Amino acid sequence: MDMRNRINAALKEAMREKDSERLATLRLINAAIKDREIAARGEGKEESVSDSEVLGILGKMVKQRQESAKAFEEGGRLELAEKERAEITVIEGFLPRQLTPAETEKAVSDAIAETRADSIRDMGKVMGVLKSKYTGQMDFGAVGPLVKAKLG
Repeated sequence: MDMRNRINAALKEAMREKDSERLATLRLINAAIKDREIAARGEGKEESVSDSEVLGILGKMVKQRQESAKAFEEGGRLELAEKERAEITVIEGFLPRQLTPAETEKAVSDAIAETRADSIRDMGKVMGVLKSKYTGQMDFGAVGPLVKAKLG
């Protein structure tokens, strides 16, 4: 079952169970996917959003909520921070398991070997391979410095 169908099935289930918080988060996910489709149509692409694009959207949504939760905590708004964390839990239910630091290190080494990268100029190739294989499974903001360290 593709990502869109899984999300829509979860949405229907949340409606049946009258789980308003989960339902609201699932509607946010659907809205983000539809926004991406509309933007793609504006660029002349007619096909729908792929599963890897959906994973990218979900990863971005998790990151946004983590930053918001941190900001709310720093501002003393714990109830809003908890709401953000609850949304993260729902969104992460659709993401693949995150790689451990050791698995991430091996994935980076494998990508460097696969692209035959030997300098920092090849970082884009390495990141491209990692994004094609591990979208939703690793934080690319944290992986970038690791790739840079191995190439530099």
